[in-house]
Amino acid sequence: MKRLTIFILIAAFAAVTAGCATDEYGNRQPMTDAQKDAIIGAVSGAAVGAIGNKSNRNRGALIGAVGGGLAGAAVGSYMDSQKQDLEKVLASEVQAGAIEIRKLDQHNLLITMTSQTSFDFDSTAIKPGFYTTMDKIASVLIRYGKTHLTIVGHTDNVGTNQYNQTLSEHRAQAVNDYLRNKGVLVQRLEFLGRGETAPRATNTTDEGRRLNRRVEIVVEPIVAETQNQPPG
Repeated sequence: MKRLTIFILIAAFAAVTAGCATDEYGNRQPMTDAQKDAIIGAVSGAAVGAIGNKSNRNRGALIGAVGGGLAGAAVGSYMDSQKQDLEKVLASEVQAGAIEIRKLDQHNLLITMTSQTSFDFDSTAIKPGFYTTMDKIASVLIRYGKTHLTIVGHTDNVGTNQYNQTLSEHRAQAVNDYLRNKGVLVQRLEFLGRGETAPRATNTTDEGRRLNRRVEIVVEPIVAETQNQPPG
C-alpha cells in the first residue's frame, strides 16, 4: 500500500512537472492550471497516511527507532522547517538545476537528483563530484530524524524494460547505501526502482531523456500512532 501511494504521488507530480496533457487524438497539449490542480487534488494527503498503512508491527518498530512520532501541529512545522533547511544548504545545487525540492502534498517532500550531476549514463555509481551534495542532504535528513525516506530510481527508455528496471533499482540502492553509511538509520530507509515507467518528460529528445534519468527521495513524516487512530 505504501509503495502504491508513492507511485501515485510521483506519477501525478511528474505529469504536472512535464506540464502537458494528451488530447483525444493522442497529441500532447499544454496542461491548464485547472488540470494541474485536479491532479494535485486527487492525491493530496495520500502520503500522510502511508506510514500508517504499514503493519502495526513494522510501524511500531519504526516509531520506536526514531524515539516517537510527530503529533498535531508539530507535523507541519517540522516538515516546513526541514524543507527550508534543505533549500538553504542546497541553494547552489537548486540554482544549477542539479537538485529539485518540492512539496508532494501538505507535508511530504520530494527531493529530485538529476542525472546531470548524480550518475553517468548507464552507470550505477554516484559521481564523486556529487558526494558533497549527498553529504549536505544526509546532514539535513539526520537532523530531521522523524521521517521515513523512500528512494526511487528512474531511467529513460533507452534499452530494454528489464535492463532499465534493474538499472533504476541499483541507482536507488546506491543512494540508499550512501545515506546509510553517512548515519541515516536503516529503519528509515526504503528503496525501489521504477525503470522507464514514470517519465517526467518526453523520451523523444536528449533533454527529455536527461530529465527522466533521475533518483528521487520521498520524505514522509513519521506520525505518532494516535494521529491515525479511528474515532472511538
